[in-house]
Amino acid sequence: MNMNAEKILYKDLSYRIVGLAMQVHRELGFGFSEKVYESAMMLLLRQEGITALQQAPISVCFRGEVVGDYYADIVIEDKIILELESVDRIIDAHRSQVLNYLKATGFQLAIILNFSKKALEHERLAFTRD
Repeated sequence: MNMNAEKILYKDLSYRIVGLAMQVHRELGFGFSEKVYESAMMLLLRQEGITALQQAPISVCFRGEVVGDYYADIVIEDKIILELESVDRIIDAHRSQVLNYLKATGFQLAIILNFSKKALEHERLAFTRD
């Protein structure tokens, strides 16, 4: 998605988040489970004064009834979903999962972080109802 810098959703906060993820990756390296990176991210987010909820519940509603429940790895400041992976590469199934989280919550931005490579892999996904 090509966007002008002024149109990037939550630009400053998302850059901070990716920067923190890079710190985690640099200090821990690659090869640990997703949960290890999730806990390390929560530690850094707290230290930076960024409000975050780990394993945040997401409900899918249909005609006013809950028809499904999911858990986002981390929700930041009640507006950004952070999905952590420790896989060979980010694939369409990861993107679809995160887009469904965005649809269910009404949030507009998610960031997928993959810690399994020598360099941190990250993708921003935006979703609007327009």
